[in-house]
Amino acid sequence: MYNKLFLVVVFFAVSAISRAQETPKDTIQPNTKVTSKIDYERGKEYILGGFTVTGLQKFTESTVKVYTGLIEGQPIKLPGDKLTSAIKKLYESKQFSAVDVYLSKIDGTTVYLQFDVIELPKLNNTTITGVSRSKSKELIKETELKRGVQVTDNLIVTTRNYITKKYTDKGFLKTKVSLNTKKDTTDTNTVNMFIHIDKGDRIKIKNIDFVGNKALSEGKLRGLMKNTKEKFLGRFWKSSKYIEDDFKEDLENVLERYSELGFRDARILNNQLTWNEDNTINLEIELEEGRQYRFGDILFVGNKKYTDDFLNQFLKIEKGDVYNGKVLKERISGDGTPDSQDIQTLYHNNGYLFSSVNAVETQVKNDSITVEIRIREDEPATIRKVTVVGNDKTNDHVIYRELRVKPGDLFSRQNIIRSIREIGQLGFFDTNVVPDVKPDYQNKTADIEFAVVEKGGSQIELQGGFGGGSFIGTLGLSFNNFSVRNIFNKDAYTPLPMGDGQSLSLRLQASRTNNTYSLSFTEPWLGGKKPQSLSFSIYFSNQYRFDFRTNTVDRGQSLGILGASVGLAKRLQWPDDFFTLSQNVSYQRIALDNFPYRVGNSNSVLSNGDLNNLSYTVSLSRNSAGPSLIFPTYGSEFSLRAKATFPYSLVNGKDLTEPSNLTNDERQDFLADRYKWLEYYKLSAKGKWYTALANKLVLMSNFELGYLGSYNSDLGLTPVERYFVGGDGIAQGQLDGREIVGLRGYANNQISSVEGGSIYNKFQLELRYSITDKPSASIYTLGFLEAGNAYDNFSTFNPFELKRSAGLGVRIFMPAFGLLGIDFAHGFDPLPGQTEKSGWQTHFIIGRQF
Repeated sequence: MYNKLFLVVVFFAVSAISRAQETPKDTIQPNTKVTSKIDYERGKEYILGGFTVTGLQKFTESTVKVYTGLIEGQPIKLPGDKLTSAIKKLYESKQFSAVDVYLSKIDGTTVYLQFDVIELPKLNNTTITGVSRSKSKELIKETELKRGVQVTDNLIVTTRNYITKKYTDKGFLKTKVSLNTKKDTTDTNTVNMFIHIDKGDRIKIKNIDFVGNKALSEGKLRGLMKNTKEKFLGRFWKSSKYIEDDFKEDLENVLERYSELGFRDARILNNQLTWNEDNTINLEIELEEGRQYRFGDILFVGNKKYTDDFLNQFLKIEKGDVYNGKVLKERISGDGTPDSQDIQTLYHNNGYLFSSVNAVETQVKNDSITVEIRIREDEPATIRKVTVVGNDKTNDHVIYRELRVKPGDLFSRQNIIRSIREIGQLGFFDTNVVPDVKPDYQNKTADIEFAVVEKGGSQIELQGGFGGGSFIGTLGLSFNNFSVRNIFNKDAYTPLPMGDGQSLSLRLQASRTNNTYSLSFTEPWLGGKKPQSLSFSIYFSNQYRFDFRTNTVDRGQSLGILGASVGLAKRLQWPDDFFTLSQNVSYQRIALDNFPYRVGNSNSVLSNGDLNNLSYTVSLSRNSAGPSLIFPTYGSEFSLRAKATFPYSLVNGKDLTEPSNLTNDERQDFLADRYKWLEYYKLSAKGKWYTALANKLVLMSNFELGYLGSYNSDLGLTPVERYFVGGDGIAQGQLDGREIVGLRGYANNQISSVEGGSIYNKFQLELRYSITDKPSASIYTLGFLEAGNAYDNFSTFNPFELKRSAGLGVRIFMPAFGLLGIDFAHGFDPLPGQTEKSGWQTHFIIGRQF
């Protein structure tokens, strides 16, 4: 046995390496073993003659030598950087728990070293007891106790802490976790791990007591603690377990509420947890409320662009108001909503990107706080460049024409937010668009980059339902990002020419009683320079007579409708550019072939003949909902619509009095001539509001009202354009202008009469919660209250006689298939002519738009 001298390395370097590798500090001792037979000069450069490695079990010596990075024949200092680096590299390999270096020999200027290492054992098998087998597998996966992982002291400690916290967070406050390792004899340097979990009983909170509170009662303080609750019989919506992190968060909520009430000095003096004999705990929270403060003088400093009076309209705080730091901050810096009305947003909306607004408490006298609002306006910033990335299919101009920020414009936060909404309203992209604003302070400019994620622009629409005594199925192809200009460019077919934002829709609907074919097209930017859309459609429908008594269909009796329409819509600038004025001209030819069709106010029935329906529609709408088409979180949708035909009977001079003693054929000819050109006018109003109540939680409020009138009482109401209320709201293929109004909890179209109503109203509240809004699939759940009805005329109209319902549902939107959903609704009232309430109904929504 020859003498060895243990080399001294730099202590702080070795200890730092030891900590970095999560190795206990005492595994490498910064000591020197000195003998009188081997002398060396500290700091002198030697030549490394060679080195050996001892303590190996699985690794070969050559492998460890490679890890060190040392090469025989290289110069080396004792101690020195190269030796320290070699030790560090061995630790960084995460294969060794200890590394010692010894000087084994010196031959002139040549030195020989010995590395003594201890290899970390590897994990072979893990056994967890005290919990179920499934929980055991779950824990092994969560703690990453995979076979072959290096077993370090840190792994043991973190595993024990993780499991303990997992169960204490579930209310098992007395959880005990024992963890041991045992050498595995079946392999070299491996161990098996044994973990036993003793959860104990779930601990619940019996009492939460407050001491020192005067301004707020204990009940209100407990209500502010959203996560920490007392147990009581019947509580199922929130457990009474104690989680330390949640408890600390709740204490912050308490202090925040005190601050909102002017008690800005309020603090928690102490909080104590005590145990009861029934294995429950009590929480005692000692408060010091302090005095209540009020706003004193509010001074504006540095404002040149806006006067004090104008800024006060945004601040909305008066001298003497209870001091509320949260409200002050929100009125200055915003509340995080897109339409926040605050001073900082005012400046950012008007070009002052580099401005800053801060509130400083300059004086506290008695219970009065003087606030100085310091404003640094700086110079207005202009937009230098606007770019869009991520649009692989959609052409650039389709996006750029929707943006409200242009190069050369003054910077505007509200225009950026509006641009995000417009991108979402296209329906081609994921709505989670976060623009990257790159300010250039020196040149007072900013670049803006919109990163978009495309989703499918085309849909295969499948729609199904039961109505009219048969199943109704719809197959539709909707290409929502079509490109007509590339229709003859074979290279653009991938699989269809896409990218110009046009809409092309083909649809086939069929059942035992009817079939419908339709084609529609929309160009949203006619000419490509202004937001003015052109749309047209053509359609054909055949409806056959259905006998409810025998459940048979007679195809010898048919009603055919051939129609076409063309429309123009223009985005207005006044009152604001959320408004759109739409105009449409449509024509229908209704052919009756031995098909009984009730016309007029009497029971007159026309069976053969051609009816013509030429109408003009004008609509004024405003849509500020956004940013998503599928799940809007703010804004509203509102429309006023009027549709009318020419009042032929008032100008053509025809005698509408039916002659007596007409034969059946003569009577049919008279009715066919009388109703050759249908006449009516139709008015409707609709409104929806979206209110975000919390993150991903939105309340949608809706009302609808429609009225169908006639010019001439002798003619009576037109047989077309009626309202059919009830059910899922899915259209059943009839193209006679009817409006299908959904009212869940009732059978399809059964609230209105057989011919359809001439008046309807509907009210709705829907609470929606978004589960996911990923481009591949958007999912949200909903709960709703609905009420509505249909009326044949004004004599039966009663706006308070409503059919009511409530229920729950879910919606799934996938770009390839459109909207899918299911609703479970309970109708509280009977259908017309019945005495029993409608009860529970299930409605399937397949392919319906939003």
